[in-house]
Amino acid sequence: TVFRRLEKVADTDSTVLIYGESGTGKELVARALHANSRRRGKPFVAVSCGAIPESLLESELFGHVKGAFTGAVAGKDGLFKAADGGTIFLDEVGATSPAIQTSLLRVLQEREVKPVGATRNIRVDVRVIAASNERLERMISRGAFREDLYYRLSVIPIHIPALRDRRSDIIPIFRHFMEQYSGSMPCGPPMLSEEAETTLLEYDWPGNIRELANAAQYVLHTCPGDVIEPCTLPRKLHTTNACTTPVSEGRVLPKAEWERAAIEEGLRRLGYTSRAKEILAQELGLSRSTIYRRIREYNLDK
Repeated sequence: TVFRRLEKVADTDSTVLIYGESGTGKELVARALHANSRRRGKPFVAVSCGAIPESLLESELFGHVKGAFTGAVAGKDGLFKAADGGTIFLDEVGATSPAIQTSLLRVLQEREVKPVGATRNIRVDVRVIAASNERLERMISRGAFREDLYYRLSVIPIHIPALRDRRSDIIPIFRHFMEQYSGSMPCGPPMLSEEAETTLLEYDWPGNIRELANAAQYVLHTCPGDVIEPCTLPRKLHTTNACTTPVSEGRVLPKAEWERAAIEEGLRRLGYTSRAKEILAQELGLSRSTIYRRIREYNLDK
C-alpha cells in the first residue's frame, strides 16, 4: 500500500505528511519521493526540527540579514532557499513552536519566505514533505499544533507501519544489513539458524528498523562462528533462559552455564583489564557491576 501510494504521488508537487514511529524510515520514504519526482536533479534538504534549538530554527529555515541579531555579522540564506527547485523534508514537524508554525503556514500558502530582519519576502519553489512520530490531530486537540497548518501539510498522508506490524520484513531486512555491514569480510556474514530467526521474529522491535540495523551490526562483530544462534543475538532479544553456544556442542544449556561460558570466552578473547571487562559487559548486555559479580561467582578471575 505504501509503495503504491509513493508511485502515484512521487511525481507531483503535493505536500506529503509521513506518519510513523521513530526508526521506521520516514526520511527514506521522503528521499524516495524526491528521487522519483521531476525535482530529482535539484537539492533534497532534510531538517530535524526537534534537534535545532527554537532560538536558531527560524534563522536556519528562513535565513537572516546582516545585523538581524547579535552575532549576525553577515547575511545567510536559509534551508528553504537552499532547497529552491527541490524538496525540503521537515522531520519532527510537531516539535516546532507556534511562531515557526505561523511562518511555515505562510511558506505553504504564499511560496515565500521572510528572512529574520528582512523587509521583503523571497520567492521559493520548494516541495514540502513533513514527518511526525506523533499524530498531529492529537497535538491539535491539546493546543500544541495549528489546525490550519495541519491541513496544509496533510494533503497526502502516508503511514509507515511499525516493524512489528510487518514481521515478514524482519528477516530480509536483517540479512540486508548483515550484507551491508560485512563489507570486505572474506567469508561473508554468518548464517542465521532457525532458532535465531524465530528469536528475531518474536521480538517486538520498539526501535524498529534502526534497532534491527544495530542488532545486525552487533552480531556481525561478536558472533564467534559462522552460524548465528539465539545467544549470539543481543541479550534483550532472548525469549528463553536456554541457549545453544559454540562450546555446548549442540546441546541446550541452562542460563547460568551458557552465561559462564560466554563470559569465560570473552575474557580469553578480550583480556582481563578493566576496559576489557567493560566491553564484555556491553557485548553481553550486562551492567559493569553485574559482569564483575558474575566473574567472582563463576571464579573466572585471571
